[in-house]
Formats: sequence, structure tokens, C-alpha cells
Amino acid sequence: METKLQQTSISQKSLVEKKWWQKIQVGSVSLPVYCALSAVIFATALLQQLPVNMLGGFAVILTLGWLLGTIGGNIPIIKNFGGPAIFSLLVPSILVFFNFVNQNVLDSANILMREANFLYFYIACLVCGSILGMNRKILVQGLMRMIIPMLIGMIAAMGVGTLVGVLLGMDWQHTLFFIVTPVLAGGIGEGILPLSLGYSAITGIASEQLVAQLIPATIIGNFFAIMCTALLSRLGEKRPELSGQGQLLRFNKKNKDDLSDALDETDDPIDIKKMGAGVLTACTLFILGGLLEHLTGFPGPVLMIVAAALLKYVNIVPVDTQKGSKMLYKFISGNFTFPLMAGLGLLYIPLKDVVGALTWQYFIIVISVVFTVIVTGFFVSRFMNMNPVEAAIISACQSGMGGTGDVAILSTANRMNLMPFAQVATRLGGAITVISMTAILRMIF
Repeated sequence: METKLQQTSISQKSLVEKKWWQKIQVGSVSLPVYCALSAVIFATALLQQLPVNMLGGFAVILTLGWLLGTIGGNIPIIKNFGGPAIFSLLVPSILVFFNFVNQNVLDSANILMREANFLYFYIACLVCGSILGMNRKILVQGLMRMIIPMLIGMIAAMGVGTLVGVLLGMDWQHTLFFIVTPVLAGGIGEGILPLSLGYSAITGIASEQLVAQLIPATIIGNFFAIMCTALLSRLGEKRPELSGQGQLLRFNKKNKDDLSDALDETDDPIDIKKMGAGVLTACTLFILGGLLEHLTGFPGPVLMIVAAALLKYVNIVPVDTQKGSKMLYKFISGNFTFPLMAGLGLLYIPLKDVVGALTWQYFIIVISVVFTVIVTGFFVSRFMNMNPVEAAIISACQSGMGGTGDVAILSTANRMNLMPFAQVATRLGGAITVISMTAILRMIF
């Protein structure tokens, strides 16, 4: 008995004495493990012996993306304004610009990103998983409550943003489709990437080149949305009559009718077979989108979003398959988001062109879009039985960077209970933006 107690005591002591650097996580592994693995890959890259296939490509983007995402996510202040995505995108682009990356590394990344089209797989898994994995109550009831302020805000923001661009001497089509729309697209994974595929199908420009033009607006928009949310939170403290202290709907505090129970789902243990079903579902929906594109001429990735939303609405997809899609979504988004950004930075984001696009006019347009969405939500709420401050905060999520942006925006205002509505504003609002703007582009192109 004493021996067991001594062993337990020694085990506990070893856990307490664990070094600080052993507790640091880089991506999905601890720092010592990351250093050991990346050392092998780095040495092989220096000798230009990386395999030019998917294995070499994954090695490059995983080691680079995990490291840069971790660094960007741990720098104070910057981490709350899209730091991981900014670092993952720009640092590889900077390295390529100054010729710090040899051709072997670029060839390995190219075979994965271009030849194998890993970007398409990522998009299919994220879009299908996020929609099929969404709580149906949020989809149905949340949409019913948010659709009016969401649509009014989107239309007003597009009109104001485009007008501001024209007044500043910019082309209205470029302003609308490449600056205003990305701000409202719902993030990078579920918004910008499908939008780039839709634009590519219409214009013939490679989607990877379009990504470089679209992403900056999303990052900048997320930054200003967080700033505005902080000001809204302060306004709610100064003017309590405008705030529900976290409650979106008025006169419902007794009933707590805020969809909070929709987040009370218990996470199921990871099931490999269910994840396999998620992979097949994502692939099938992506292929369905391509088939519908052949029949209708409308961009396949956009039709994939419509198909996924309809399937979720009519609720005919088996529960196990929906859970598998959600598990796959979490796995892909948790492990491959920043590596994918790193791959895009290596191959598709010319630093000179990106910096050249970020003029003062660009910033003014993005600010006008974010401001218009928030102000619209604030005033329309008065006619929708909503508290203005909370409605404006939810509207701010329309110009956030997907789920990460929702967390940053809501945590800034200490209103995480509004996450169900934020999901409606971000996911469905973004999907509506992508679908409608690709349709408009197709009509005028």
C-alpha cells in the first residue's frame, strides 16, 4: 500500500516539476516534439531532398503553419486581431520575397496545394461540416430572427462601401467585389475560399490569385469589428437602457429565450468511422456542386453551400453522418487552417502586390463597411424587439473572421452567450453574401 502511495506521490511530483517548455504546444504537438520533427524536415529542406509529393508538401505547410500560428496566437493584442492568420499568411510571403525559401520547398508545397488541390478538400470539409454540424434550432429559429437586420445591414454596407470607394476615385466593381464583399463573406475558410472559387469560375482567374486580393479586407474588417465591439460594450455600461446585459431579445428575461440551450450539446467522443462518413459526404457535396455547375452554369462551390444548407434544413441527413461531418470539420479546422494559410503565403501571395493594394482608401472603405453593418443592426433592433447594443454586437460578427472572429468579438464584450446568433450572422450571413455576390458578378461579367 505504501509503495503505491509513494509511486503516486512521485508521479504527481514529476507532473509538478514539468519544465515550462514542455508545456508549450505548437499546433498539435508539444514544443520538444515539434523541435525534433521540424529539425529533420528543416535539415532535409536545406539539402533540397524533400520529396516532391503530398508527404513533402504536408511536412512543409504543417511545420511552418503550426509555428507561425502559435507565435501569432501568443503575442498580446495582436492575437485578438487575427494574429495567427496574419503571421501564417505574411511571413511565408516575406520569406519568399527575400529568397529565403529554396525551390525544393516550393516544389513540395506546390504539388500539394496546386496539383493535389488540397485547398478544395479543405473548403469542402469546412463548409459542409460547419453547416451540417450546426444545431438545427440555430439554423431555423436564429435565421428567422436575424434575417431582416442581417440582410438590411448587408445591403446597406455594400451600398455605402461602394459609394465611398467611388467618391475616393476607385472603380465601383473592384470596390464592391474585392473590398466590400470579402468583409462580409464570413471569414476565410467558409467565406473567402469559396468566394475565390466562385469568382474564378466566372472570371477565369486562378482562385489562388484571387485569395491574395480578398483576404486583406477580411483581416482588416475583423480588426475594426473588435474595436467597435469594445466601444459598444462601453456604451452599454454608460447607457444601460440600450443594453440587455447579454440578452438579445427584450422582455424575455424570464423565459431566457436566447437559444443558449442550443449550445448545451455534449461533444461525442471521436469516432473514426463517422469521420470517414464525413469525408465521403464532403466529397459528394463538392462533386454535386460541380455537377450542378455543369447543368446550371452557376459556380459549383456556391451550389455546394446551398445544397448543404437545404439538407440541414429538411433534416434528412442521418444524425451519425452529421456528427461525422462535424468531427471532420473540427479536425481539419483545428489542424490545417494555419498550415493552409502558410501554403497560400508561400505560393500565391506576392508581398509587393498585397502591400501595394493596402492604400488609405482601402482602409476607409473597409471601415465604412464595418461601421454601416453595426449602425444598421443598432437602429433596426428597435423595430425587432431587440436590445440595440447586443444586436449591434451580433451585426459586428458579420464582418468577423469566421468562428475565430466570433470568439474575439464576443469575448471583447463579455457576451459569449450570444454565440448562437453570432453563428447565424457569420455562417449564414457569409453564405448569403457569397451566393448573392457570385450571382451578381455572373450577370454583369
